[in-house]
Amino acid sequence: MASNASESAVPAIAHPTPGDSFGVAANIVYHSQFSSRFSPFKFEVEQAFYATAASVKDALVQRWNETYKHFHEEDPKQVYYLSMEFLQGRALTNAIGNLGLSDAYAAALTKLGHDLENVREQVSSKYPNFVVSFELKEFSLQEKDAALGNGGLGRLASCFLDSMATLDLPAWGYGLRYKYGLFKQIISSKGQEEYAEDWLEKSSPWEIVRHDVTYPVRFFGEVQVDSDGRRKWIGGEVMQALAYDIPIPGYNTKNTISLRIWEARVPAEDFDLYAFNAGKHEEAVQLQLKADQICSVLYPGDSTEDGKLLRLKQQYMLCSASLQDIFSRFKERRGAISWDEFPNKVAVQLNDTHPTLAIPELMRILMDDEGLGWDQAWNITSSTIAYTNHTVLPEALEKWSQVVMAKLLPRHMEIIAEIDKRFQVLVARTRPELESKLEALQVLDNSNPEKKLVRMAHLCVVSAHSVNGVAELHSEILKKELFSDFYSLWPEKFNNKTNGVTPRRWLRFCSPELSAIITKWLRTDKWVTNLDLLSGLREFAENKQLQEEWNAAKLANKVRFADYLLKVVGVEVNPQTLFDIQIKRIHEYKRQLLNILSVIYRYKTIKEMSPEERANTVPRTVMFGGKAFATYAQAKRIVKLVTDVGAVVNNDPNVSPHLKVVFIPNYNVTVAELAIPASELSQHISTAGMEASGTSNMKFALNGSLIIGTLDGANIEIREEIGEDNFFLFGARADDVPRLRKEREQGKFVPDPRFEEVKDFIRSKAFGDFDYEPLLEALEGDTGYGRGDYFLVGQDFPGYLDAQDKVDETYKNRAKWMKMSILSTAGSGKFSSDRTISQYANEIWQVGQCRVP
Repeated sequence: MASNASESAVPAIAHPTPGDSFGVAANIVYHSQFSSRFSPFKFEVEQAFYATAASVKDALVQRWNETYKHFHEEDPKQVYYLSMEFLQGRALTNAIGNLGLSDAYAAALTKLGHDLENVREQVSSKYPNFVVSFELKEFSLQEKDAALGNGGLGRLASCFLDSMATLDLPAWGYGLRYKYGLFKQIISSKGQEEYAEDWLEKSSPWEIVRHDVTYPVRFFGEVQVDSDGRRKWIGGEVMQALAYDIPIPGYNTKNTISLRIWEARVPAEDFDLYAFNAGKHEEAVQLQLKADQICSVLYPGDSTEDGKLLRLKQQYMLCSASLQDIFSRFKERRGAISWDEFPNKVAVQLNDTHPTLAIPELMRILMDDEGLGWDQAWNITSSTIAYTNHTVLPEALEKWSQVVMAKLLPRHMEIIAEIDKRFQVLVARTRPELESKLEALQVLDNSNPEKKLVRMAHLCVVSAHSVNGVAELHSEILKKELFSDFYSLWPEKFNNKTNGVTPRRWLRFCSPELSAIITKWLRTDKWVTNLDLLSGLREFAENKQLQEEWNAAKLANKVRFADYLLKVVGVEVNPQTLFDIQIKRIHEYKRQLLNILSVIYRYKTIKEMSPEERANTVPRTVMFGGKAFATYAQAKRIVKLVTDVGAVVNNDPNVSPHLKVVFIPNYNVTVAELAIPASELSQHISTAGMEASGTSNMKFALNGSLIIGTLDGANIEIREEIGEDNFFLFGARADDVPRLRKEREQGKFVPDPRFEEVKDFIRSKAFGDFDYEPLLEALEGDTGYGRGDYFLVGQDFPGYLDAQDKVDETYKNRAKWMKMSILSTAGSGKFSSDRTISQYANEIWQVGQCRVP
């Protein structure tokens, strides 16, 4: 155990041997004295963490330098992954695990009077007096999660980077350096409250600022024609994009790639010293203030024109800086430039529509800066850009005002208009039968003269050489519904790449007990990079010894998570209860509302039981986690309902031994790394046809958690892989959803009496005086609060209750449950991000391995 930090001075290690624990310890001591941001005369847990991180970063930088040098010499085709989000999580465990140095660092810290687990995990209260009705507190870990993302989109991007490095692919990730993230979620008596993230308060120990890597990024201005007839974008505001690198190590390889994130800056000459000395202080720093805004917050509110401009500035900053960096790298690796070679050396993947501006920006650079003609620039652009679609929700398919676009990016608006014009000509020439649909297909939506828009998804589909969905059902919906006419034009563009997750972070490191058991029974640890080997567990699924070991590992994870919940949430939960978890972004289509309504029904049922009947129930702890967007009123009402239900249930002495309800605040990667291994039942219950894929379902299945869910997204493929008998299925199918919605609109739907009973119970003020009427009325008809139960909560409610009854029945048979849990892990091999990235590399990017010797 660590010694009392307040009385420990920096220890001295004599004559270290590099590479062993003594060498590691000496390096940590060095950084505690010379690289630390703290006083050198003490060595508390916080100092130990930062010194350890600096030591690990030494190894990462060395490997990154070797990797970059090797890529430069070999000059392979490289892939550049552009994403507005990267949800990395904490880096220490993953870094030393991938480097194979976990034991060395554990031993080194022991020599220095600390414990690796303590340095890595210690929780300290940030607001010790912050207590609310649901007893939630805000705590701070030694290492904070990097606030560079929000949900599945960003976590997928981070899993992909891990796989790219592990597979020795020449690759870069590109994003933005958000100072305050999306927001930090606090739960109070008011429900969800939002505060700025503080992950950079003491700076991140993993970043490497590259002061020699800056690029100008222009906004506003005008387009002029020079004497050669070339169009030039001039004037406006010019800021600098400054690069920060976060090294991403591969597992069991020297290859270490980079996530390069951009920060907006202005040079010193743009500070108006005369204005400042004249007392015009705000005017003097006007441009710097605007630059600071760009990377302040992920997804700033865009209900105003200023908000829309800021969002577009963010997206353009990402695209412009990244492409300039890509061009710089392309040029530095060759003498004479042959631009037709560009697609043979560069693959750009757009992670959803946020980086769509890379398309007109690539065209602009090729034409305006490099002097290429339209046709050549277009061929290069369309051969370089590939697009991943992540949603079928109309509100998530970005559409930007043409007026705002033309104001902020006048040259890009010209290029987009020309792309649209040429697309119309193509359709008229090759597919005249589609001309009647052309208005709906165009990149420019001019249907409303007062609100002309740019359809960013259409721009991607028209311009990219590849368009992929992220699960088999999702990709079919793209081809048959969302982009059906585009598919008829370019069937060769469309393909599926079912998502995956990295088995390093999501099993090997977050559940060491279960990982050790898997390695023991498979007699190899090669499953860490070849997840298909997990299928070997199937032959042992009914083995009593394995079941006992499996159960013990799951229990250890449950105990660990219960301890976390007590410290952070202030609710004591029994690890012997069924851990039932739904953690994901709060949204009506993800149907946390369906879950909490069933919990209310369970509570009411248990409350009405006799003590003897209660004794025969399956005790259950139901946990929710996720953020509701700050402006999404219905989602925030759902959070409030969950917390109000928890406050009542957990304080009911007759019910709380049999049912607990917990809302986990500020859900992030760190919480997931604790919750997922502890989960026994996970909920993936979105309305069928609305979830593109999901990746949390893959993480839960990988960790032996059984799924209750609908046939939506990747659930379909997970169920196929693990076996139908190991999946608790309910709900309408995607093909039935349009008909059921229509019948609902026509008043043909007859609600289950239990559904009405639950709504009445909420209206009785059983859970407090908060006004839940907008939430309830949205389940009943088109009242202005919703779309007539558009997400079919009432339709699926009885089937969901039946499926939950089956869960209870199955959980009582421990041998059966353990067998199903083992088979869940055994069937998860397909859902490795290594497999997904291999498919991207071979089928879209044509990028091969480039392993550092």
